Amino acid sequence: MIWFPLTRKTRSGAEYSPLSLPRLTLPPLLTAYQERTFDLAPLLARAVALESDDQEDREDADGVDDEWPPHDPLNDVDEEWPPHSSTSATESSDQPPPSATKRQRSPSFDEVVASSDPPTKGPHRRRPSTKAANARRAAKRARTIEEAGHVPNPATIETYVSPATPVKTQLDTLSLPTKLGAYSAKSSTAQERSGSQVPRSLRELLGRGFHLVRWDGITPHPILDRYGRIVAVLAGQPDRPDYRAATLAAFNAIQTASTRSRLPSHLSRHRRGLFAALNVGLSYGQGHRIPKWLNNRDVQGLEDELLADPNITRIAGFADAAFALWAPRLYNYYHQHNKDLADEHPELRRPFARSVFCYANFNLGRNIWTFKHRDVLNLPFGWCAVQALGNFDHTQGGHLILWDLNMVIEFPAGALILLPSATVVHSNVPVPEGQERTSFTQYTPGGIFRYIDQGFQTLASLEEKDPEKYAKFTAEQESRWEMGLGLLSTFEELTI
Repeated sequence: MIWFPLTRKTRSGAEYSPLSLPRLTLPPLLTAYQERTFDLAPLLARAVALESDDQEDREDADGVDDEWPPHDPLNDVDEEWPPHSSTSATESSDQPPPSATKRQRSPSFDEVVASSDPPTKGPHRRRPSTKAANARRAAKRARTIEEAGHVPNPATIETYVSPATPVKTQLDTLSLPTKLGAYSAKSSTAQERSGSQVPRSLRELLGRGFHLVRWDGITPHPILDRYGRIVAVLAGQPDRPDYRAATLAAFNAIQTASTRSRLPSHLSRHRRGLFAALNVGLSYGQGHRIPKWLNNRDVQGLEDELLADPNITRIAGFADAAFALWAPRLYNYYHQHNKDLADEHPELRRPFARSVFCYANFNLGRNIWTFKHRDVLNLPFGWCAVQALGNFDHTQGGHLILWDLNMVIEFPAGALILLPSATVVHSNVPVPEGQERTSFTQYTPGGIFRYIDQGFQTLASLEEKDPEKYAKFTAEQESRWEMGLGLLSTFEELTI
């Protein structure tokens, strides 16, 4: 680098280090360079700006998923959790003000690069943080799920489905109690109702020959019928501390909200147990010409609070993702019917935008166990998502009893089980005194599917308006149960 000695002046105007040198004979470019006085900073800023314009216009984190904590593959299409707060692009660090006794000068190149307070505008604007990029990706995933549903990726299948150990049974699903048309199940028989409200202990069930399934509440296990179809799934839960914290927070939210609310007596009038239950969502029947949102006017605040809770929303979304993983054809059947319903009635909504289920149930209490029962209004070949919540020892109580399979299953807090609740008799073992347990369930009533299949009208209206379509619809009733069972997957086809 060529150095040229120049005369300097102090602030008082005094000159120092004057040098009288003979004029050098230089090439024209250097002569011009010597003879003009310039400031390096503007040239430096322009050079850096040009370099910035040449860089690829994308976020640092857009090319890689370096999120922390690492996400669970089964939960990879859900929102990032806990939610990340984005850093403002105009936020600046605290820098001491320049001294009043010193003249402002342009920063050096090293100072520009090392500065902790980059400009907020122009080529040096602050790049959004990785957390902000994660939040944007999470929002994009949420929109995708709402529009297209959960779509399991190959890594998720490889991680959860392929290594799973199936539980084989001799259940004959063809003989399960469904009504003609398979939009609802048959009513409970006298045998099913016998002793249905008697609490059963684990010791008693084992003494009666029930098979105990030990389960950690995390590792998935599909339950197969005699034909190899996955008829139910011990789906588990993401093995992550933040998800376990979310399930506990969901339990506390249900308890806190219900304690603050004055629960009307009609919430306790049901067949499932001695507790209040809040049902929310869409139903069809009882003279309705179109599906209606259940009227919970007397506990509207409780309903709104629970549906808006982010932890409840999260576990509801996980149930949806597990449904899509273990029964993709059946899941798509739900998703397509939801899409058709939304096109016809855009004003109707589901309890959770990122779940295909049209109906949700909150069991309100601290020691919840259900009677022996079937949910006959659920779609007979469809699934019900049951999630256990609370603080209890799952080896002592809270077990799920599947009476038709002669099976009693350990059911830890936070875990998810998917089962055909309309056609398989089920109940729970009570937890010991002093322990806390409740449950949260989702399903879709078969009447919703019937309304859509009838062309968004009653059966009488279909017969009057379109006799040909009515005849076709009624003719298909005979084979619809087999069609529905065909939507279930086999373990082999999921692992190919």
